[in-house]
Amino acid sequence: MTVSVILKTLNEEARIGAAVESVLAALEGIGGEITVADGGSRDRTLAIAENYPVRVVQLEPTISPSCGIGPQLGFQHSREPFICLMDGDMLLDPGFLPEALAYLSANPRAAGVTGHVEEMNQTSLEYVRRERRASPENRIGPIDRMNGGGLYRREAVEQAGYLSDRNLHGYEEFDLGMRLRARGWTLHRLDRRFVRHFGHALNAYTLLVRRWKSGYLRGIGELLRGALGKPHWRQLVQDLPELKLWVIVYLWLAAMIALPLVLPSLTLGLAIDAVLTAGIVGVMSLRQRSLSLGLYAVVAWLFHAAALPLGFFQARKAPEAWIESRIVKDI
Repeated sequence: MTVSVILKTLNEEARIGAAVESVLAALEGIGGEITVADGGSRDRTLAIAENYPVRVVQLEPTISPSCGIGPQLGFQHSREPFICLMDGDMLLDPGFLPEALAYLSANPRAAGVTGHVEEMNQTSLEYVRRERRASPENRIGPIDRMNGGGLYRREAVEQAGYLSDRNLHGYEEFDLGMRLRARGWTLHRLDRRFVRHFGHALNAYTLLVRRWKSGYLRGIGELLRGALGKPHWRQLVQDLPELKLWVIVYLWLAAMIALPLVLPSLTLGLAIDAVLTAGIVGVMSLRQRSLSLGLYAVVAWLFHAAALPLGFFQARKAPEAWIESRIVKDI
């Protein structure tokens, strides 16, 4: 039951060495291979990775990196019957793979299994909010996606067509989960740690702007566009909780624009807008137990709401098409 571990990287010189070493230790007694799938690093990521017994592949300079393209790049060079997907700033828990392989062996219709992603960055509002968020993908047992990565069965991925949609700048795990479940496969989260994740040491608002520029925030629009007309479209709309949130956000923005125009006094309309906004920030602050987290959540909503239509109308390439890349070092 050998494993292909795919490490996605983009300028990870500070973490890639430790990440590879954690995987090498976890593969002892199991067997397998490691592929570093790089999105075009301009630091020493590749030079460091080449010091280890790993395969290193990198996107051609003409190809823009995305969240969806990295996993698929690694997948097209992988060989083993099980695929472990993780980021280059993660440390793999040494006991995860044996337990995950045992689960897949005992559950032949399970396409993938994961565990907890322990966030080590407690300085950024983004990662603190992620730890506190009660999202469906954080629950134990049956899940609809494996955010943060995990162990997949190659047979199931091949039935689903490809590991990840190269067009997606976000929500690639949800897309894969939908395609797998549409074919009768299941996903499961064990009540144990999968990886420790260190994340970006950036101010949350700086990270938000970076994600806007990189296209990450367009992910949900790209996800909807990619599923349009597919058998799993209806299920996706039903299962994606963020859609209800975006409907509410758009209604709120429409009301904010309309009130100053329809009320007798522009000042009154703007005053009501201010009260409504303050109320929303207040409610979110109570839920997050922090004013700064509440304000950040509302700002993040606005960024995502603006990016969604941009992603939906973006041009697409065939997601299963071979990704142009070069092998920097083979095993």
